[in-house]
Amino acid sequence: MINRTPIRMTLTLLLTTVALGAAAQNTLSLSLEQAQQYAIEHNQTMQNASLDVKKAELSRWQTIASMLPQVRAGFDYQNMMGYTMNFGGGSSMAGMFPDSMTVNTPMGPMRVSFDMPETSGESSSEGIAMNPNGTFSLTVSVALTGAQIVGALMQNTAMQISDITRQQTEQSTRSAVKNTYVSILVMEQTVGLLDSSLANLEQLAKTSQASVDVGAAEQVDADKLQVQVATLRSSINSTRRSLQALRNSMLLQLGADVNSTLELTTPMDEILSVDAATALLSQGFDITRNYNYRLLEQSEEVARRNVTMAWMDFTPTVSAYYQYSAKTYFGKEEGFNMTPPNMIGASLSLPLFSSGSRTANVKSAKIDLQEAVNTRQQAENGLRVQYNQLCFDLASALETYDIQSKNLEVTKRVFDNLTEKYKYGRASSLEVTNASTDIISAQSSYIQAVMSVLSAQVELENLLNNE
Repeated sequence: MINRTPIRMTLTLLLTTVALGAAAQNTLSLSLEQAQQYAIEHNQTMQNASLDVKKAELSRWQTIASMLPQVRAGFDYQNMMGYTMNFGGGSSMAGMFPDSMTVNTPMGPMRVSFDMPETSGESSSEGIAMNPNGTFSLTVSVALTGAQIVGALMQNTAMQISDITRQQTEQSTRSAVKNTYVSILVMEQTVGLLDSSLANLEQLAKTSQASVDVGAAEQVDADKLQVQVATLRSSINSTRRSLQALRNSMLLQLGADVNSTLELTTPMDEILSVDAATALLSQGFDITRNYNYRLLEQSEEVARRNVTMAWMDFTPTVSAYYQYSAKTYFGKEEGFNMTPPNMIGASLSLPLFSSGSRTANVKSAKIDLQEAVNTRQQAENGLRVQYNQLCFDLASALETYDIQSKNLEVTKRVFDNLTEKYKYGRASSLEVTNASTDIISAQSSYIQAVMSVLSAQVELENLLNNE
């Protein structure tokens, strides 16, 4: 009989290894900096911003390419299905044709002279066969206008706008990841604290019920503690659901697999630095580093280019071309070939009168430029006011954070002290219940204080654009 135990053990080991490998692949262990970099590389919004920069580069090249020589080739085939041009019974073919004639060609009218051989006086019915023929042509042309030159310069500005927008999107992505990262850490800290309080409260509830069972306490005291235990447990469950929602939100921000598991390795103390936040308050505001202001500057530059573009409607258009043509007859006899093999040409087009439309375009562009200047100046004043307000908000948030941190610490000590007294009958159940409610309220206030500091700090960092 075959012993199947080693086979089962081997299969079990293989399946366990595969399962552990899959679990490891679905676990993202990230510090804050790693999470921000991961989001920049995988977030779809960030990827679209990078693609917009590439589109702007391609559009710029299209504008430049329109000013460079353009080459076109073509082939034209004609077959008149055996048709013969018959000149009738004239005594001489020379009399049937003029000495010269004007022929319209694609390049313009052209004078052609004919040198026809004399024929005998006898009537001739011989005609000219219209043999199949093909014409190959190669044309090189270039056209240059002032609008094209200004358009190329405007495309450079468009590229700069796209790049600034990409940088701003990167900044927003980093800030969003940081907010969610800290929120998760705060929620985890909250769950840990509430779990500890719940364990103490459950122990008190058991002790109180035991005292009731032996007649040493009233049932109402035990019931109050049981209600408080249920309230605290509900608060913990709600916090855990919020924590899971935050984790799902962060996976979307990262652009990661939604089934992945997050492990955050940066501790809260390293992120929420009071010293770093305080240092922001003493940092000056260089408005030229702000992305919104830089975008407004570029918009103003576009408006200025549009004024130049409107003036370009008064400038001439210069064009030149070269054409090579080769006509081939496929019959036994060569036909008339009036196609010149080489041709060059140039043209100059100057706009003279447009009933004032070009002048109106210039005036309209100048108005747009003034509006862009006004918008930038208004935004500059608004950003400086926003800087002062954010400094005030951060200072207030730091003060509130310091107070709530001390309040949470004191509230926890009070709760621990009362629970210890309650064990020995020196504190009532009402005091314990109130202390439990106070610690939940203190924890909520602490979370709000932490998020206020983080929000004010991130907004100020974004405004200052600390790279």
